[in-house]
This record gives sequence, structure tokens and C-alpha cells, in this order.
Amino acid sequence: QVQLVESGGGLVQAGGSLRLSCAASGRTFSSYAMGWFRRAPGKEREFVAYTSGSGGYKYYADSVKGRFAISRDNAKNTVYLQMNSLKPEDTAVYYCAASSSLVRATTPASYGYWGQGAQVTVSS
Repeated sequence: QVQLVESGGGLVQAGGSLRLSCAASGRTFSSYAMGWFRRAPGKEREFVAYTSGSGGYKYYADSVKGRFAISRDNAKNTVYLQMNSLKPEDTAVYYCAASSSLVRATTPASYGYWGQGAQVTVSS
């Protein structure tokens, strides 16, 4: 079992930056692939970023590539999402997710554990 708790959301002006954190419980954090997803009002949940258990492989949605960066610190059982050059269309609730047996990084169904979400609001 893994419990995930996000933090770091908030209100920021367009062009600004935020860093989300996701703290995980458990002793085997490095065995979990981690992903970030988001859900904007009236829209489906969408993939944002992914990192492998070691952090050596990362993958991003085209909409955030070059602006967002996912990283993890396995010693601290934490995964991060650094968000730069934020746009109003980045406004959403952001969720971190963990998978012990990843099939497809971009598919929510591949992840068995989810955090409660963190609101990110970008004003224009």
C-alpha cells in the first residue's frame, strides 16, 4: 500500500512558477513508477508527466514539454513537478499517482494509487 499526499499548489500569475510535491508512505518508493495528471474544470483527467522508479526515464505531455520538469528523491519518498512559464490553461487539480506494475505511463488506469489532488490556478 502506498499513500500519496500532494502539496505546493496555489494561485500564480501567468508566466510564473510553482513546484508541486508528492510525499509517499512506504519503504519501497523506488519500486514505483510515478506520474502526474491533471483535471481541468469540465475536462477529462489528462497525463502530464511520468518518471521511472529510478528517475532515469522521464516522459512529458506535449502541452507541458519544455516548461514542466518531473523529478524524484527516493531517499525522501517524494516526487516533484516543477512548473515554469505557467499559462491560464494549466489551471487544474493536479494529482500524483503511483504504479508498481506500469503498463502504459499515460493511462490513468495503469496507476493503482492516487493522491487527493492539489489545486493550481493561473491567472491571466
